[in-house]
Amino acid sequence: MSDDTDDAQSPRRLNSLEDRNAVVESALDRAIKRGDFDDLPGLGKPLSGLHSSSDPDWWIKQKMDSEGINGVAPAAFQLRKENAVLEDTVDAFSTESDVRDYLSGFNARVREAVMDLRDGPPVFTPPRDVEKEVVAWRQRRNAKKNDTGTEAEPGEQRTDPESVGSPRRWWHLFRR
Repeated sequence: MSDDTDDAQSPRRLNSLEDRNAVVESALDRAIKRGDFDDLPGLGKPLSGLHSSSDPDWWIKQKMDSEGINGVAPAAFQLRKENAVLEDTVDAFSTESDVRDYLSGFNARVREAVMDLRDGPPVFTPPRDVEKEVVAWRQRRNAKKNDTGTEAEPGEQRTDPESVGSPRRWWHLFRR
């Protein structure tokens, strides 16, 4: 083999910005001649939001909104936001085990963010005490039940199985 064939097969080195631009321009010209850019969606339509905002990142924010992308903020900001709506999130669960699972996952994310040594803002969000949060969840849940009009008869004492510390057992069905 000779050196001439090796040079023909090896890619051309692009040492300067002008060389790179020339290669890109020629590739674009070839693609246009082939018709690769014909019939693209949005052809001839103006970009929405181009002149209405002074924000230089308007296009990425618009793309994130249209694609439904979230959760790309630093962990400190995500955890602070999640901590602010934690009671509402927990109140949406119907079982105590779901509440405990969510809170343990939240605490694990907080511990992981605190231990992460990469750049970013410091994490000030404290982990939540699972037992206290479960008790508060039960109280809010019982208050909602009492507000809906399911009051007990006078002299009758209601015991909600979820308000007791132990999980509900199957044999309670036969004790009537």
